[in-house]
Amino acid sequence: MPALVMDEQTIRGAIDRIVTRTFQMDFTWDWPAGVAFYGVSQAYAATRSERYLEALRDWVDRQLEEGIPKLTVNAVSIGHTLIALYTETGNEVYLETAVQMAEFLKHEAVRFGEGIFQHTVSQNFSFPEQAWVDTMFMAGYFLLRMGTLLRRDDYMEDGLLQYHGHERLLQDPVTNLYYHGWDNLAGHHMSGFFWARGNAWAAFTMAQALKEVAVDHPSFMTIHDSLRDQLSALVRLQSPDGLWHTVLDDGGSYTETSGSAGIAAALVLFNEAIGSPLYNPFIQKSITGVLSKIADNGTVTEVSAGTAVMKDRDGYRNTPNKRIQGWGQGLALAFLSSLLTYKLK
Repeated sequence: MPALVMDEQTIRGAIDRIVTRTFQMDFTWDWPAGVAFYGVSQAYAATRSERYLEALRDWVDRQLEEGIPKLTVNAVSIGHTLIALYTETGNEVYLETAVQMAEFLKHEAVRFGEGIFQHTVSQNFSFPEQAWVDTMFMAGYFLLRMGTLLRRDDYMEDGLLQYHGHERLLQDPVTNLYYHGWDNLAGHHMSGFFWARGNAWAAFTMAQALKEVAVDHPSFMTIHDSLRDQLSALVRLQSPDGLWHTVLDDGGSYTETSGSAGIAAALVLFNEAIGSPLYNPFIQKSITGVLSKIADNGTVTEVSAGTAVMKDRDGYRNTPNKRIQGWGQGLALAFLSSLLTYKLK
């Protein structure tokens, strides 16, 4: 496979602009911040820019002084930032807060079926016995990371339970794509569409899990094979501009930047996991596509707004995509940062 062609300084400059713009946004202790700051933590890991770390620490410290609000499944995604801060600073306050969030998931978060987290995006909306693919990043991946950090098998196994449960309910055995959601009470996938950002949540977090789960653990190959089959379907749906349509198999829906960045980052990570530049041609196209959507001021553009499981195709097609979003900033940073540390360029 051909080597990637990219200018590292261009990538670093884009990262710096995105980080700067992200900290000009106002966030609460919730999932938009969780994804945005996860991306910043990835940017710090790739560049070692102390400015990024200090900005993360300042934001989290202010929040902790005020006291964190009642938790939801989605809001524990800020735990990714706490892990990064604890790892870099050794400050036990960050670890204690992360443990508090992991314990909330283990003992208080609403579950259904065989222990799958019920999707809770906020305190204001209830989705009884619904599994949404977002949870794989927000909570499942967080528990895996906590299990690795603390050598806690209970956290690790609960995280794996979420991965396997969401795969069982959401991955279509024919296309290998992930549905947006599952309604356990009704027994179906609701509108039943393959949403780009949802597939990015699944692909990216499974790719990261391959670094957290031991190769001799039975779950390793389950996750590996689910991701392998999903990616083989996704690359065949890539648009000529290097991005993916917000409804993956609907060429009439707009191409969407956050989902595209997350999918592209998964391709980078999977190549590393298998030790092959297999997906370099698709990553190459994504570099061009994602960079073209980053404004001079660091706004990641053409990112779809917060998206429920919509009732029909037009619900996805008409979801607005003109505003800056924390998840767009974070997933773009995750992709661009992965390029700087990519071992198979």
